Amino acid sequence: MAEVVTVSPKFQVVIPQRIRESLDLKPGQKIRAILYGDRIELIPERSIESMRGFLRGIDSSVPRDEDRV
Repeated sequence: MAEVVTVSPKFQVVIPQRIRESLDLKPGQKIRAILYGDRIELIPERSIESMRGFLRGIDSSVPRDEDRV
């Protein structure tokens, strides 16, 4: 999902509605801006509370070699 946005004279950009809704962004939410070479990545900050249960149901068994304890 690629969108073209314009940088304002105050160096602000508007995140397109489709992306905001897809990421469930809220007004006032923090977003981490990371510089990778010649591009910028915007990563939404998530609270610890919102992460609760996101690993529920994964297979946590670890295969072990017979000769190891």
